[in-house]
Amino acid sequence: MPALSTRNSSEIGLYELLSVLPSQLQPHVDSADDRSFLHAMFGERSLHSLVKIHEKLQSYEDRAPTPVLDSAGSLAQDLTEELQGRTASNEIRELVKLLSNPHIKSLLSVHDTVARKSYDPELPPLPDDIDDEEDSVKIIRLVKNKEPLGATIKKDEHSGAIIVARIMRGGAADRSGLIHVGDELKEVNGITVDDKKPEEIIRILSQSQGAITFKVVPGIKEEAQSKEPKMFVKVLFDYNPAEDKAIPCKEAGLAFKKGDILQVMSQDDATWWQAKLEGDGNLRAGLIPSKPFQERRLAAWRPMTVTTLQRTPSKRFSGLRRSFRLSRRDKKTNKSMYECKRSEQYDTADVPTYEEVTAYHRKHGDRHRLVVLVGPTGVGLNELKRKLLISDPQHFSVTIPHTSRSKRHQESDGVEYYFISKHLFDADIQNNKKSSYSCCWHSSLTVLQGNRFIEHGEYKGNYYGTSFDSVRSVLSKNKVCLLDVQPHFGKSVIPGESIPIHLSGTDIFNGTLKHLRTAEFKPYVVFVKPPSIERLRETRKNTKVISGKDDKNSSKPFSEEDFQEMISTAQMMENQYGHLFDKVIVNDDLTIAFNELKQALRKVETEAHWVPISWMHS
Repeated sequence: MPALSTRNSSEIGLYELLSVLPSQLQPHVDSADDRSFLHAMFGERSLHSLVKIHEKLQSYEDRAPTPVLDSAGSLAQDLTEELQGRTASNEIRELVKLLSNPHIKSLLSVHDTVARKSYDPELPPLPDDIDDEEDSVKIIRLVKNKEPLGATIKKDEHSGAIIVARIMRGGAADRSGLIHVGDELKEVNGITVDDKKPEEIIRILSQSQGAITFKVVPGIKEEAQSKEPKMFVKVLFDYNPAEDKAIPCKEAGLAFKKGDILQVMSQDDATWWQAKLEGDGNLRAGLIPSKPFQERRLAAWRPMTVTTLQRTPSKRFSGLRRSFRLSRRDKKTNKSMYECKRSEQYDTADVPTYEEVTAYHRKHGDRHRLVVLVGPTGVGLNELKRKLLISDPQHFSVTIPHTSRSKRHQESDGVEYYFISKHLFDADIQNNKKSSYSCCWHSSLTVLQGNRFIEHGEYKGNYYGTSFDSVRSVLSKNKVCLLDVQPHFGKSVIPGESIPIHLSGTDIFNGTLKHLRTAEFKPYVVFVKPPSIERLRETRKNTKVISGKDDKNSSKPFSEEDFQEMISTAQMMENQYGHLFDKVIVNDDLTIAFNELKQALRKVETEAHWVPISWMHS
């Protein structure tokens, strides 16, 4: 190839050489087929493109600057210290200021990293003393700051090995994908764990910061990815893992308050579920007691009888003409009219743990949710209800009660009362007693027909009561039905008529809420609680309450006994039924409490709220 030899091969580019190569080779190839093959091969467009790319990369590599040193950051630091010891001049001060700039320091640090070309993480060398017959091991290095590792360990009862018991969803161990349930832990930061208790290992981990090196023997089966659908629950009790002696790892526990919404991430463990607070930016799940486990614990802790307030005759009465909270006890059996079927061990309604919920947003055209105001006598339920009715009578309404007494001259059926015969009233009461209701808060109770009553009472041989149909009647008119419920101890009263019936406050309040808490009514329960007793003395010293003494309506100022009973009743209600309250309002100032209530009810109609999932599947 004389033509090629006349030029220095370093002066000829690869692409240029490829272009002239077929003509240079042609005199040396005898076969026409060989010439055609070489011409087609060296003339292929894709080959020419690859050669062009190669030349570009080669050209860049030839011109690429090489770092003079890989310690520019430390050199700048040394220079700064040296200059600070010199006589200060404008130029020196300016240079020291530049070298001290955090951005300049970061830039020099990046330069040194690129210069060293140390892009891969530094891993510890494999131990030299590994036995040939030893199980395969994994050397894992995780960087841990203040965040818990997100894994729990246990000691195998048979082998005594330290085993990874669970991986917390979203935690550091879970995100790494390197540690799995069933892995056997051999070393932590070079410390052998074979002779240590799990508590000692946890202490080592909790005290470690930065990089932590684990030596583990992989388990036979790795944890399968959960395919469980999303599950949200409303918690019905307070929980602090630091106070739970049964939890396997207090640091892995999740604390929560009554009313919080949790997303359950895993139910693989029958005793300890994994969950996280809904709306919390923390991706790591925490341990919570499972529903069956917590129910067993609470049932064991719960006294055989529920403490109630003294059922002594009371002189405190309140109410509107169209709102009654009346009932009576069965004299023959001495049992409440709302007698629930219980399981052999316990009633889950009396052992509140978790309630599965879903987000509910009222659609246009749907019936309004029933609004139930609850609170102790004298707290101001009637005043709040009256202000709501006056503020928008076209939007808010109350039920019309039923009675078996005769209609008076100035009264109209369906205005003051629904007047029905005593025989029909009594038949509905008997049907109530014969009906069997489930006490489980998650159940959807049977829709009642006819005039069956939420609550009822008897006075001078006549019945009075609030029916389910009266609630339905208000809701069917596209209005918000307001219903107030409060425990009564001693006498209860209808405005205009004293009813000296001794009532069980716990039974009435408990039974009424259970019968209303259905998919049909979707009640929004607002608990109105009193302020401190000092504020009660200050704000209600000139307020009077209705009294039914001697069958003559009169009023009297609040007494110290009234305040004490209001506070104690509110505490009892919040302790026993607080898990059923959707909103809590302190009635310290009536105007402020009313505005807070009205704003909450507006949100009920316009925003999504968490409701029992059974309400959506009924």
